[in-house]
Amino acid sequence: MKVFGERKRAAVAVLAAGTLMALAACTPAPGTATSPAPTAPAAASTAPPTTTAPPSPSAEPGTSATVGALVPGFPQQLLPLMPGAKVVSSSFDKTTTPATVALVGSIPAPAANVLAFYTAQLEAQGFKAVPGETVGSVPSKDFLRGDNETVNISVVETAGVSTFTIGANIAAESVK
Repeated sequence: MKVFGERKRAAVAVLAAGTLMALAACTPAPGTATSPAPTAPAAASTAPPTTTAPPSPSAEPGTSATVGALVPGFPQQLLPLMPGAKVVSSSFDKTTTPATVALVGSIPAPAANVLAFYTAQLEAQGFKAVPGETVGSVPSKDFLRGDNETVNISVVETAGVSTFTIGANIAAESVK
């Protein structure tokens, strides 16, 4: 009799999980526009359906981002562009404490060379490498300086071209 009770609980749990999965599959994602089901044959209409997008957030003073170049004020001494690399995008937000900096670049070089270049640059400035060399199969390295300065470098290599992303949280005095 006890086994029957456990099977019944397991069946109820499976049924509940199936119901939740079905509801999740039928529920639109947040921000997705939905249309009500038509109740009558559609009549010729001249007005197209409208969807209103939320307003774009305005940039805070002290925040900048750009494509294809380094943003004004980018801390190049802290995070220099690897020789031969091209800037894909960059951003800098000095309104936060610590400030946040991001750089995406590409270079026709192996991922190991990119990590070696930035490891040498950061260690020369007092950053310490945190153990670990990958996240999943992506080469990635983290660095720490003091209590609140961090840098992460991730590199994806495809057909001999490495695309690297550097994200940093740095103290205001490091930005100068």
